[in-house]
Amino acid sequence: MGNREWVRLPSNWINEGGLKSLSWKNGGTGADHIAALMALTVIAHSADSESGVARITYDHFCQATHLSRAKVSKGLDALERIKVIEREPGDARSTYKLANYNAADGWAKFPFKSMYSSGTIAAFTDFQLRRVAELDALKLFFLMVARRNRQTNFANIGYEKIEEYTNIRRVRLKTAISFLASRSLVYVERLPSMVSTVGISNAYRVVGVEGYKHMGTQGRALDSVDFATS
Repeated sequence: MGNREWVRLPSNWINEGGLKSLSWKNGGTGADHIAALMALTVIAHSADSESGVARITYDHFCQATHLSRAKVSKGLDALERIKVIEREPGDARSTYKLANYNAADGWAKFPFKSMYSSGTIAAFTDFQLRRVAELDALKLFFLMVARRNRQTNFANIGYEKIEEYTNIRRVRLKTAISFLASRSLVYVERLPSMVSTVGISNAYRVVGVEGYKHMGTQGRALDSVDFATS
């Protein structure tokens, strides 16, 4: 399992605006939603590639994410509430199924091997669950995974569309993007604008997924690509 570059993550719920359900509110809800996406990362990494079922102990969740057992529990409750995971009756503390999992369709490549260092997801080690930027960054990361163009290996999506899919306020987007880039979760690339012959737009490459496909290897071949194609 540990040698896989990426795993399948059901993505229809993201493309249908499901990330908007994970909002920031003072008093704990925001922290629970950060924990939810951290826990979902571990479930996706552990899920069987054919069934989407993962068997994970709380100890494993805690080691991989540095979350407390209480926060893991709240994060899992949030995922179940928005119908992203299903828990097996009678085994709710160790068996989880990615909802609407279909190995043939409706999934995106989610990075796996590149995210770990000594059994821990490296990017999560300094998460404090106290900053809205952490939730914004994780929502943005999952969106970029879902919107990655399979031909170009870039997620080419503007601020307006990001807001539409996530409800992240535009004034917070630069901070969220910087947060992801500084933790080696995405690379930010500068590409020709889709709406102007002289403009430049940002595109995002998810670290750990098809790393051989980037600006250096594709170059001018990208000029004729329809970046709107997912």
